[in-house]
Amino acid sequence: MPDEPVLLVHGFASSFERNWREPGWVDVLEEEGHQVIGVDLLGHGEAPKPTDPEAYRELERCVEIVLPSPGRVDAVGFSLGGQLLLRVAAANPHRFRRLVIGGVGDSVFSTRDPESVARAIDAGQAGESDHESAGAMARFAQAPGNDPAALAACMRRPQSRLTEEELAGVTVPVLLVLGDRDFSGPPDRLLSALPDARLVTLAGADHFGTPKDFRFLDAAVDFLRD
Repeated sequence: MPDEPVLLVHGFASSFERNWREPGWVDVLEEEGHQVIGVDLLGHGEAPKPTDPEAYRELERCVEIVLPSPGRVDAVGFSLGGQLLLRVAAANPHRFRRLVIGGVGDSVFSTRDPESVARAIDAGQAGESDHESAGAMARFAQAPGNDPAALAACMRRPQSRLTEEELAGVTVPVLLVLGDRDFSGPPDRLLSALPDARLVTLAGADHFGTPKDFRFLDAAVDFLRD
């Protein structure tokens, strides 16, 4: 059994409690003997909720500040949390032993303007021409405990897309878990960009059902046992 704790990083418009504790991840990982490190990203859960997009410029700092020092962690991230983990691990691979990334595919390279999603969150609903994710994001933003204005600001944050050159720095083993109905896919370009990655495809799973899919949890637990 590895000695490293497990850091769990939630997705957009979610939280540590909603993304990981409620679906049973925390209980299972603790039963496996892991110490679990939880984090609420800025604008989410119990974290402060600023409404200025500039406040979210370095969102990955929310991950960096909870990394134990000295030592390494295993880490599991979903969607936004997975993207942030990849960015942090690209710059600091020595801080990690293994990564599990769910709900992330080739969309990490997309140059799609996030403004349509931010507007949908502001309005509480998507427009007719918006991407399929916009309406779902708007609904999730209305969940109890969320601040839609803060989440819209997070979506509008100054950011750059990950590149293959950056991802080449993620030299630790990575497990990608992606539903075959997930709009974040396909995963081929991301899989090729990572030096040591394998893929588990969840048949019939879409993006928003993935965190509660026990196949995701089972795959992560098996991977972290190695």
